[in-house]
Amino acid sequence: YEEIMKNNKVPDWYIDSCKRIKYMFPKAHATAYVTMAFRIAWFKVNFPEAFYASFFSVRADEFDANLIVKGAKAVWRTIEEIEAKGNEATQKEKNMLTILEVALEMFQRGIKLLPVSIEKSHADRFQIVEEGILPPLASLQGLGVTAAHNLVEARKEKPFVTWDDIRIRGKASKPVIDILAAHGCLDHLPQTSQLSLF
Repeated sequence: YEEIMKNNKVPDWYIDSCKRIKYMFPKAHATAYVTMAFRIAWFKVNFPEAFYASFFSVRADEFDANLIVKGAKAVWRTIEEIEAKGNEATQKEKNMLTILEVALEMFQRGIKLLPVSIEKSHADRFQIVEEGILPPLASLQGLGVTAAHNLVEARKEKPFVTWDDIRIRGKASKPVIDILAAHGCLDHLPQTSQLSLF
């Protein structure tokens, strides 16, 4: 194309620019970005619970419910720790930083994050409930999406009655049970259905 441009008296600076530029951002693409930004801002202002539930659902696998459910002070402390690391922060910590900043904003707007519930939490989507936002089972670090779906499917048949019931019907491994127990999801359930006589 260079020869054709020279034959048509295209200035050298333009030809040189064409050689350097690999991609030019189209106006339509830029317009779409701005339109999307307005939509997001509108939802954030008018339907904040829906905005935060959607934002976190997209990032459920990186969300740390154990940390964020502790509230604004714990979130702020973790943000400061990650920022203090500077360039030494891992990619996972950098990704987490964005989530923590949005969670802090959510708390400052008076929206509560509830603890994960073995009875009510969805497998991988945040839900808006009367008390606040309910995180999914998969938002517990170490509890994968497959394990979360297994628990939800088993729960549909009938509610879990013991830790053993979760392990057997929910196909939950010991690490999954430990994660649920550490978060407090199993505090109201006995470990086994066997009766003790002593």
